[in-house]
Amino acid sequence: MHRLRTSPRLLGALLLLAAAGAPAAGAAPSVASATLSSAPRPLGRIVPAPASVTPGGPPYTLTAATRIRVDRGHRAARAVGHYLAGVLRPSTGFPLPVVDAAAARGGILLRLRPADAALGDEGYRLESGPGGVTLTARGPAGLFHGVQTLRQQLPAEVERDTVRPGPWTVAGGAVTDVPRFAYRGAMLDVSRHFFTVAQVKRYIDRLAVYKINKLHLHLSDDQGWRIAVDSWPRLATHGGSTQVGGGPGGHYTKDDYREIVRYAASRYQEVVPEIDMPGHSNAALASYPGLNCDGVAPPLYTGTSVGFSSLCVAEPRTYDFVDDVIRELAALTPGRHLHIGGDEAHSTGHADYVAFMDRAQRIVAKYGKSVIGWHQLTGAVPAPGALVQYWGLDRSPAAEKERVALAARNGTGLVLSPADRVYLDMKYTADTPLGHTWAGYVDVRRSYDWDPGAYLPGVPESAVRGVEAPLWTERIATDAQLDRMAFPRLPGVAELGWSPAATHDWETYRVRLAEQGPRLAALGIDYHRSSQVPWPVGPVPGG
Repeated sequence: MHRLRTSPRLLGALLLLAAAGAPAAGAAPSVASATLSSAPRPLGRIVPAPASVTPGGPPYTLTAATRIRVDRGHRAARAVGHYLAGVLRPSTGFPLPVVDAAAARGGILLRLRPADAALGDEGYRLESGPGGVTLTARGPAGLFHGVQTLRQQLPAEVERDTVRPGPWTVAGGAVTDVPRFAYRGAMLDVSRHFFTVAQVKRYIDRLAVYKINKLHLHLSDDQGWRIAVDSWPRLATHGGSTQVGGGPGGHYTKDDYREIVRYAASRYQEVVPEIDMPGHSNAALASYPGLNCDGVAPPLYTGTSVGFSSLCVAEPRTYDFVDDVIRELAALTPGRHLHIGGDEAHSTGHADYVAFMDRAQRIVAKYGKSVIGWHQLTGAVPAPGALVQYWGLDRSPAAEKERVALAARNGTGLVLSPADRVYLDMKYTADTPLGHTWAGYVDVRRSYDWDPGAYLPGVPESAVRGVEAPLWTERIATDAQLDRMAFPRLPGVAELGWSPAATHDWETYRVRLAEQGPRLAALGIDYHRSSQVPWPVGPVPGG
């Protein structure tokens, strides 16, 4: 077989063969209806783009006789097999039993090979031919990510929840794939508007399709406190009782939070909880007067201003509060990271800010976790092992960028979330009904067309741990609004985190993204139809 590396030039030639003829000037071309035919999707034409593709040979076709085979004794691999069966059964109508590998031949084989160091913790190898499909990984996370590739190689109708006619074919060949960055995140702000456990699970499932592995939950802000803390119960019952606009708000019980963590883990996502401090703290200040320097609790806040609140840095009770909250949250969170915010602390003097962040970071370490903070943390001293999340703009002051770069050169890892690139609450264009404009308009190309490894001057790529797409919810209150703002920008951010830099090319990406349209529709996602993307013409199958 001929070995194909997914370079922009060669992949672009292959993909654009599927596109329609020359478009009118200024218009996005449309993917031809032929790309929605029963022919197998060309191997590797998915999002995120795989690291290496070797196409060739006849395809594999799922039938009623297909079995999902797993090596005996691998409980985690068996769980991935049952997940795959749950994805495929509703649309195919096939029974797809999960069986021991030795009990059958052919079908879909999921196997773990811990000695295959080249695949790392999350990589996988997919091999497809007329006799079956084999997914190989070093660990179960790799198998799970390989399953996302397999589902995208199948027709988009596989995502439907009712039986469809098929055929269900997977192109022949091999994919070998490992992520570029270890941290590939999405943040959901559940503080400005509260989202239920079921809604968070729904978002987790959508993130999984694109190999996102971190779910950052923004659990506290001026408008609401969303996690129960036994030692400070009014944080949730009073501080969580409202939201932007004055709605009823809500909070997660500890069992609710455990269920989110469990569900995310079943999709190989680590929950990163955030308690924002010392600013963005009005919900806490309203709940406990003693957290205020004057001992007077402010009223609950339902507006959208920022920068007006601060914990009382000089008050010893403040650090009892921080210790209790971090202790209880750390005990609920199996992941290694706790996010302590640190941004927009405009009501906290610089010396107080430095003193507070130093003590808060030591408390996080006391409970066995590693700190993540917004990039303002570099105005203090990031603790050893801390990550800094950069949310500045292309036009941010050079001095601010240099401070972040200096921290990176001194060993602090970076997660990149530039607001004018990947903030999902920004308007796409002037005509977008939802969203903000303070960072500018962020259409699909702008959110994709940048390189995390070379984004900040003076920052070596080795310091970049990955990327994250935050979704702030001052103006987002429903699943439909969340979907419209996240998609189709989120798949592009996921590709920036997963795919090698050599595959990064807007012209080829926009064609692959266009072919995701029917899949998004089949998943029930009412995505934004950006004019920059050549979405399929003609009726969407099953739509």
